[in-house]
Amino acid sequence: MKNTLNMEKKQWIIFGLFSAFCGFIGAWSFQFVGHVTSPTIQVASDGMPTRTASNGMELASFETASEVSTQTVVFIKTVSTVNYESPMGWFWDFDPFGSRGQATSTGSGVIVNSDGYIITNNHVIQGADKITVVLNKGKKEYVAKVVGADPGSDLALIKIEEKGLPAIVFANSDNVNVGEWVLAVGNPFNLNSTVTAGIVSAKGRNINIVKNQFPIESFIQTDAAINPGNSGGALVNLKGQLVGINTAIQSNTGSYTGYGFAIPSNIVQKIVKDFIEKGEVLRAFTGFEVNDITSQEMESLGLQKEGLKIKNIIDDSPAQKAGLKNNDIIIKIGDLIVDGRSSFDEYMAYQRPGNTLSLEVLRDGKKETTKLTLMDKNVHHDLVMRGVVHSKYLGADFQALNAQDCERYKVKSGIRILNVQRGGTVSQMSLPPGFIVLQFNGKTVSEAEDLIAAMEGSQGRLEIKGIDPAGNARSYSFFRY
Repeated sequence: MKNTLNMEKKQWIIFGLFSAFCGFIGAWSFQFVGHVTSPTIQVASDGMPTRTASNGMELASFETASEVSTQTVVFIKTVSTVNYESPMGWFWDFDPFGSRGQATSTGSGVIVNSDGYIITNNHVIQGADKITVVLNKGKKEYVAKVVGADPGSDLALIKIEEKGLPAIVFANSDNVNVGEWVLAVGNPFNLNSTVTAGIVSAKGRNINIVKNQFPIESFIQTDAAINPGNSGGALVNLKGQLVGINTAIQSNTGSYTGYGFAIPSNIVQKIVKDFIEKGEVLRAFTGFEVNDITSQEMESLGLQKEGLKIKNIIDDSPAQKAGLKNNDIIIKIGDLIVDGRSSFDEYMAYQRPGNTLSLEVLRDGKKETTKLTLMDKNVHHDLVMRGVVHSKYLGADFQALNAQDCERYKVKSGIRILNVQRGGTVSQMSLPPGFIVLQFNGKTVSEAEDLIAAMEGSQGRLEIKGIDPAGNARSYSFFRY
């Protein structure tokens, strides 16, 4: 028994010495590597910082990414004027008992140019009377001016009067992989320079949060913790390079629950360049809209990958002139093999008016190829708004359906309601923008002017039948004194 105990004691001593030896070797190796790769901050040829070791190799770690990126992320505070309504304002546009006050909000931004240009989300600065910026670890407050804002991408570029600022390095977001480690850097809950880690959970997400006529949504999804105040901050790789601008969370509570979304850096870079060089985003339009196709349609068409179905081709647009038709299935546009709406939106975000793209479409089971020259937003707007008639009294615009709209909805005529203004008659009737009036008081309508005259001059019981923006048949009844 005694010999057995002595043997066990010796084994434990040997095991302890061996463990200590291994620990010493591991610590020595870590120490050696740490000294050899003594990191320094260097300035790249484009004026943006990168981090390298003394042996010239680029470093990649949480510590590196945090050190490099936090100095480029700023704290943004805005002050806005808001209206506080009394119950009177629930019924009339004019509210004599309402009041006005000041509201403050906070967010984040990323320095993209050493001369004081900062990118952030449009929703961070939208409606602000004053924008204040505080640099990382700084106490001085800078008043910022808006260089440009783009609701369609939810991005805005602001500028402060300062030189020699550390600017973020742009990574190629096309090369970001699902499963790759990323850090979210920002100021959640007013906690400056907060860094959280996670992975890229998915790419090309379209979550329908950009409420704009021409939204661009192709988000990078991450499980790095993003909370209120992170908006406009940086999503970076392990080199501290920008892969996205943190924009949204998916949450029932308003706080982080595992899903965050960032605008890819390639889109950000293009929009920043447009703002600095042109003062506005150069948005290119095709002259048509697209819908994702269903799995049943894929199977019936024999497609191996998703495509996009063309809809709502605008009359006299480049799309119509290129010979495209409603229900054509886009297989390829330019060098992009189309696999969904988000990738299409992202690809188009990089294009400029005047660019000519090659489109490959599937029509009646056969492949067709055509050239499409993209138009700018002014031409697009003029074509979209052709035939629009405004009624100040009703507080909305009215537009007769064209032949393609009638074919799409399988109707002979109708009037689409656009740009509904709060407080007007149409708004009080709860008719949404995009609603199509087919009948007013039992009579079919085909001209915008006729519908406006009838609605403005009618009293008593009113009845409207039509199609809501989702394509469903709806009827509304009102009584007007």
